[in-house]
Amino acid sequence: MQRIRLRYTKRGRLRFTSHRDFQRALERALRRSAVPMAYSAGFSPHPRISFANAAPTGSASEAEYVELALSDHRDPEVLRAQLDESLPVGLDVVDAVEVRTPNFVERLEASVWELRLDGVEPSVVRAAVASFLAASSVEVQRQTKNGIRTFDARGAVVILELVESQVGAGAEEYVESSTDIAAGRGCAILRLVVRHATPAVRPDDVLSGLRVTADLALPVPAGVTRLAQGPLDEESGAVTDPFAPDRGAAPALPSEAAEPQPA
Repeated sequence: MQRIRLRYTKRGRLRFTSHRDFQRALERALRRSAVPMAYSAGFSPHPRISFANAAPTGSASEAEYVELALSDHRDPEVLRAQLDESLPVGLDVVDAVEVRTPNFVERLEASVWELRLDGVEPSVVRAAVASFLAASSVEVQRQTKNGIRTFDARGAVVILELVESQVGAGAEEYVESSTDIAAGRGCAILRLVVRHATPAVRPDDVLSGLRVTADLALPVPAGVTRLAQGPLDEESGAVTDPFAPDRGAAPALPSEAAEPQPA
């Protein structure tokens, strides 16, 4: 009957929740909110929920996406508010649209990440970034379930730059960072725009690349936050709102809305 796309966040300690953890929390929230879910066919029916390009466990995010198939019509904003109230603080549903256009996953062409490097002087990071960007390719290794894989971390990077402001940082993080700087320990913030490619290049791969090209060693793990994901403007490097086509499209006719959709 209807499909709804949601944007949700993973903030604070909830960044350590896995994809499976969020899936279970969402299904409980759907039951609490009495959302009329559509179910798959077969011996063991399950709610028709589609996730798109989830962030790695341990990374915070302001732009995670999920699509719900409903058996009855609901107002997207009312549904968003109900689910947000039923989910833990930190897993916040911040936007919702009715599905009016196909191929949503294909729109998620790139992500904007913020990398907070505590204990590292900005001047050191600036030099490391210059070395990374000057390289035609940067081979890094990552452990996968099929063994160690080697791939190029440079080709997918659209923008990698040092920024001055605490973009996306919460109040507590800003205080901690200010304390680090006052104590002479330094704190550098990187903005990274990376294309979604195969194999996927993650922020930790880019940090591995900085270690390869400039021997940049981090005294503590980097704080990683996804700020946005969506269509990529190749000229400016900007990542735009993937919900914009749904907001701008005309409402589906009743006969179109009733057509069956793939799970």
